[in-house]
Amino acid sequence: MISSFYEKRVLPKLCNCCCSQGPIQKQREKVVPLAEGVVLEIGIGTGLNIPFYNKSNILKIIGLDPSKESNDIAQVLADKNDIDIEFIISGAEKIDLPDQSVDTILITYTLCTIPEIKSSLNEIKRIMKKDGKIIFLEHGISPDQKVQKFQNLLNPIWGKIFGGCNLNRDIPSLLVESGLKINKLNKMYLPKTPKFIGYNFWGEASNEQS
Repeated sequence: MISSFYEKRVLPKLCNCCCSQGPIQKQREKVVPLAEGVVLEIGIGTGLNIPFYNKSNILKIIGLDPSKESNDIAQVLADKNDIDIEFIISGAEKIDLPDQSVDTILITYTLCTIPEIKSSLNEIKRIMKKDGKIIFLEHGISPDQKVQKFQNLLNPIWGKIFGGCNLNRDIPSLLVESGLKINKLNKMYLPKTPKFIGYNFWGEASNEQS
């Protein structure tokens, strides 16, 4: 019962607070406006990306997240920004959308948390149009061995506190191993952010055959 209360009432607000810090918002500002056409945002959460969408380039936004409590917060933000969003309460392992139906997949600070990462990436490939793109912004494994050791040590505890978030996933490798092609990739430590949580990857990917 305590666990359920934490996951439904505490965790969404905790994640919203942590993921809305200045350096992270600056990162969102770089990538979210690149979304266009029919957009599926994987892990829309509490809607922190909503203010950064370029509405003139958007035909439709679909927000996918397993947490109804987070979706409710996102809906308030969508109304405030006059953006219509179709919410799907679901994980990414099985997405209730037709094949090749989405122009842009937007994923920000979500691949760290998805439990079944391989099946989720396969679903993303299935629903993305042949000429579609994935825009990603994630934190993950540091290139520095000392930081990596600390990430690996802290990861089990961190995951329990932050809803399954992993500090040490190699995001570019996961994308490539799933059969995606990375077309643009940037990496850096976020300023004013602890190194164990602050190493970011962002860019664009597409299906290899596209």
